[in-house]
Amino acid sequence: MNLCFIGHFLIRLENIEMTFSEIDKLPEFEKDLKKLLKRFPTLEDDLKVFIKVQLNLYHKQKIDNKGIFRVSGLQTENPKIYIAKKFTCKSLKGTGALSGIRVVYACFEEKDKIELIEIFYKGDKEKEDWDRIFKYYKK
Repeated sequence: MNLCFIGHFLIRLENIEMTFSEIDKLPEFEKDLKKLLKRFPTLEDDLKVFIKVQLNLYHKQKIDNKGIFRVSGLQTENPKIYIAKKFTCKSLKGTGALSGIRVVYACFEEKDKIELIEIFYKGDKEKEDWDRIFKYYKK
C-alpha cells in the first residue's frame, strides 16, 4: 500500500489520478532539476508525487495544507504564479515536507495546465527568480 502524508491528510497514492490536461517544464526548470539531481537523487520521483498529490489536492480538490502560496507582488493575473514550500524529498531524510526544496510554477486555470518554472534548494538561494518569471509571463 503506497501512502503519503500531505499536511494532516493521509492519502492513498493509488486513489489520486492526474487531472491536469498538460504539465510542461521550462528549459531552465529542466536545468535546475538536472543540477539538483546530483545532490538529491530521488528528486525526479519526488516531483512526480508532488504533482500527482499536492498540486491535485490544491488546485482540483481545493484542499489547502498551507504548503502552496501565490507569489505576491508580481501583478500577473493570468497565469497565476505559485511557490510550493512543502515538498517531500526522500533524499533529505527526516525533514518530511519541510525539506527546503521549493517549486515555482504557473497555473493556467482556463487551459487546465501547469508550467513548472523553477526548482531550487532553500539552502542555496532564498527566493524565486523574478527575472525568469517576467521573461515568460510579463504582461
